Amino acid sequence: MAQRDDLIPKAEPSALATDLPDSSPRRIAIISASVGAGHDGAASGLADRLATHGFLVDRYDFLDLLPARTGRLICGVYHRMLTWMPTGYQRLYASTEHASRPGAVWRALFRGAEQRTVRVLEPGTCAVVSTYPGASQVLSRLRRRGLLQVPTFTYLTDFSVHALWVAPGIDAHLAVHAIPAAQAHARGAAAVSVAGPVTGRRFAPATDDQRRAARARFGLPGQGPLALLVAGSWGVGPVRRAATEIRETGVAVPVVVCGRNQALADELRRDGIEYAFGWVEDMPGLMHACDVLVQNAGGLTSLEAFAAGLPVVSYRCIPGHGRTNAAALDEAGLAAWIRDPVDLGPVLAELLHGPRGEAQRAAGLELHRSAPGPVPAIAAGAGHHFVPGTQPATRRRPARLRLSLAAASAAATVSLGIAVPIAHAEAAARLSSVTHYLELDW
Repeated sequence: MAQRDDLIPKAEPSALATDLPDSSPRRIAIISASVGAGHDGAASGLADRLATHGFLVDRYDFLDLLPARTGRLICGVYHRMLTWMPTGYQRLYASTEHASRPGAVWRALFRGAEQRTVRVLEPGTCAVVSTYPGASQVLSRLRRRGLLQVPTFTYLTDFSVHALWVAPGIDAHLAVHAIPAAQAHARGAAAVSVAGPVTGRRFAPATDDQRRAARARFGLPGQGPLALLVAGSWGVGPVRRAATEIRETGVAVPVVVCGRNQALADELRRDGIEYAFGWVEDMPGLMHACDVLVQNAGGLTSLEAFAAGLPVVSYRCIPGHGRTNAAALDEAGLAAWIRDPVDLGPVLAELLHGPRGEAQRAAGLELHRSAPGPVPAIAAGAGHHFVPGTQPATRRRPARLRLSLAAASAAATVSLGIAVPIAHAEAAARLSSVTHYLELDW
C-alpha cells in the first residue's frame, strides 16, 4: 500500500524551530548505529572535527531509538546471517539494493523511532547528521512532516550506496569519494557533494623509527613484509581461509585482527597463524607496523589504511556491502579486488614492491588531502535552533498494529537464529523466509 504523506497532519513550524541569539550554544546531533564499528567510527571522527570548530556535539545510537528493543534484535539477526547464512544475506541484500523505498515493516519500525528521535534532541540543536541509513530514513520523514525544522545531513560512510541510504527529506548527502557521490546522485539523493573521509588524526604514514617501534610493541617480526588482515569488529567472513592463503603465498606474514571475536583469534593460533589479535585499541600503531592491508568489508578500516599510507586489497569479501564496496574501491583505483585465490600472491607482491602499490598509496593519501571534509558543509548548512515541540496526532491508526507486527517479526527471526542450528537446510530456509518477510512492500 502506497504511503500517503498528504494524510499526515503537518506540524506548525513555529512550534519546532526558532532563531536564538547568536551567543547561544551551537549544537549538532549525530545519529549513528552500533552495527559493527564503522558507522560509530565515522561518527566519532566527525564529532571530533565538529568539536574542534566550536560546536557542541550530541551522539545517539539509532538502535536505541527503535521501539521495543527491536534495534538490538535486528542487529543480532544481521550478525547471525553474516556468520551462518552469508548466501542468504547476499540474496536479501541484492533484492533490496535497488528498491525505491524500504519494505512496509521496516517503514513501521522507522515510524516507531520518530517520537524518540524528536524527544532526545537537545534545545539549541542546529543540524542533525546521520551516519546510518536507517537513521536517515527517520530524519527524512520528520523533515517531510514538518516535525524537524533544522537541516539534516547524511554522511555516506560506505564506498557503495545501497538504496536505503537515500531518503527524500534529507537536505544534503556527503560522500567520501566521487564514485559513491555519483551512485547517490543516480538514486535521486539531494545536494550530493564529495566531502572526503574522516579518520583519526593518528592514522598517518609511519616513519622508519615508528615502524620499528610498532613492530617491537606488538611482538611482530623486525624484518620482512607483514600483511594486516582485518575482518571488522565482529570478525566475520572466511578469515581463517584468507589468513592461511596469505601465509602460503610466502609473500608476506599474515597479522590478523579478529575484533571482538576472540574465539576466531584462538582458532587462528591453533591453525599456526602466530600473529592473531582480538580487539586492538591501537590500530594506528598496528598499521604503522604493517605493509599492506587485506580487508573484506570496505569500511572505515580501509579509509584509515589510506590515511596511513598502506596499499589495500579486498579479498574474500563478506556478502552485500562487502562486495559492492570492493567493486567501488577497485573502480576508484584505491584497492585491488582479488576474486581468484590464484592472484593473491602476485597482487600482494605488486602492492608491496611494484608501481601498483606506489600508485595505490598515492591515491589513498590524495583522497584525504584533496577533499575539505564534511565539517564545512555541515557548518554552512546549520540553520535554526531546534526547540522541542509536540508531535501532532496522526490519522494513520493502523500504524500501532504494524509496529507490533514488526517487533514480533524481528523477535521471531532472532529466535530462529539462536535456537535453530542454521547448518540444517530446513532451518536456513525458515530464517530466509522470515527475513524476506521483513522486506515485503505491502
